[in-house]
Amino acid sequence: MLKVDPSAIRRLAIRNQRLAGPAPRGKPSAQDLLDTARALRCLQLDPTAVVARNHLLVLFSRHGAFDETLFDELAYRDRALFEYWAHEASLVLPEDLPIHRWWMKPPTGWRTRLAQWWESEADFRTHILKRLDEHGPLRAREIEDRARETWVSRDAWTHRPSVNRMLDLMWVRGMVGVSRRDGTQRVWDLLARCLPPDAPEDDLTDEEVTYRAAPYAIKALGAGRIPHIRAHFTRNRYPELPKVLERLREEGRVERIAVDGLGDDWWILAEDLETLETADFKPRTVLLSPFDNLLCDRARTEALFGFTHRLEIYVPKAKRRWGYFVLPVLDGERLVARIDLAIDRKRSVLSALAVHKEPGAPRGKRLPRAIRSELERLAAWRGATAIEVLQAPPEWLAVLAA
Repeated sequence: MLKVDPSAIRRLAIRNQRLAGPAPRGKPSAQDLLDTARALRCLQLDPTAVVARNHLLVLFSRHGAFDETLFDELAYRDRALFEYWAHEASLVLPEDLPIHRWWMKPPTGWRTRLAQWWESEADFRTHILKRLDEHGPLRAREIEDRARETWVSRDAWTHRPSVNRMLDLMWVRGMVGVSRRDGTQRVWDLLARCLPPDAPEDDLTDEEVTYRAAPYAIKALGAGRIPHIRAHFTRNRYPELPKVLERLREEGRVERIAVDGLGDDWWILAEDLETLETADFKPRTVLLSPFDNLLCDRARTEALFGFTHRLEIYVPKAKRRWGYFVLPVLDGERLVARIDLAIDRKRSVLSALAVHKEPGAPRGKRLPRAIRSELERLAAWRGATAIEVLQAPPEWLAVLAA
């Protein structure tokens, strides 16, 4: 069995996720943005927008400044993407609709309190569908609450009015979709009207769903173990995965390899294995969203990159180690720093509340200069006219605050 160095897998993942190569120049086209979405297969949607929302930051890391209106038109006017659940709520590709339809099927053995509420509210769902059919797109508040029993949440985190809660469930079941966004607010319609006319309708078996989805996950990962594959793209929706991997290996599409120090149960696409050691790798220094696709499996990130990535958004301020909205810094194939960022919109200032250097980060001025350059690009994109650095390693501070 072939054994490869972890650095080769890091470079491959970074390359496949479009984080290597020359620094972006000029604004990307709609096709450029769509090509990146196709390489990643999903762009996670998260309401946190301290600097910018996640899906925008993911695209910025790969393309630099871009026209957000152009991307909104791509997704919500041209229907080149639609909102659905991948590893989290995400923008996904209509061409992958057959993969996602597997999750839209009514579950079996569903016996939770939420399931009982769903089963008892068929008339409520019919009412919502009729309203959307006749008057959609609509905001949730524009749909009358006709629930027989008001949904009562047991905790503050999942508290939702009955209409909103039912729309969420109908969205997962593929009955309704998000036609557009007004800010962060979803505007709902029938799912069919949120898709392009030529969206595929294939009905796949359990094995065929995984047969289609697993190569996409492996491609984005560069290479991965079964737990890594399960956690990526369509998280925890890979029925018959071991069987499918063997099928793909018999067909010559994937190979099993060993990664030095990390086990002999890694899977890689055959096409990537052929060029693993010879493909050109042009390193860049990039600020990553805390929800970036490269980092979304935190256990893998720690094993492969030696980088402990934790989200502290919901951690009390006094207990945070790194900060509230912390962007990891990718330098070549290593994660070398993290920056707690915020924008003071009244002062039009991008504020680096704290810059933390990782052990083993390169010495000298090259790296802090590259980080400063990325902060300048980010500030210009978000409309900030100044940058302040409040805390940083002493040897970096003068360069970062210049």
